[in-house]
Amino acid sequence: MSLPNDMPAFNRSVVQDFRANGGEITMEGMLKGADLVLLTTVGRRSGRQHIVPLAYLTDGADRIVLWASNMAAAQHPAWYRNLAANPQVIIEQPTSAGIDLFTGTAHTATGPERAGLFGMLAEQFPHMAAHQQQTEREIPLVVVERISGLTG
Repeated sequence: MSLPNDMPAFNRSVVQDFRANGGEITMEGMLKGADLVLLTTVGRRSGRQHIVPLAYLTDGADRIVLWASNMAAAQHPAWYRNLAANPQVIIEQPTSAGIDLFTGTAHTATGPERAGLFGMLAEQFPHMAAHQQQTEREIPLVVVERISGLTG
């Protein structure tokens, strides 16, 4: 799988498609039909909001799990560095009734929590879990816990 040359532009098009189609990815390409959420973080240096589409796992009714693989790169993705500096985030999650928009608090799973979540990741997305073997850094697994719903 080759990555787009301009990831920010690609991500903007995914965000637009997600919002225009009630959380469904309809655009042609590698993400068509993928289950994604939109994560909004606040830039640790800029203070501006940044939105990124991400695959996710659910862990109960009020928890989602994200993985900061960055395609097995040596450094963490910018979105992870942003939420590590400010764990208050906004999630847009597709549901059968449309997009569920809510605020959440993020934390990086460690110890037994991480081990259990990594097992879920390996079961549901083995190709993503395999990224751990391709990098020396520990890929963070981020748990976002719902605080409250928003109106969009």
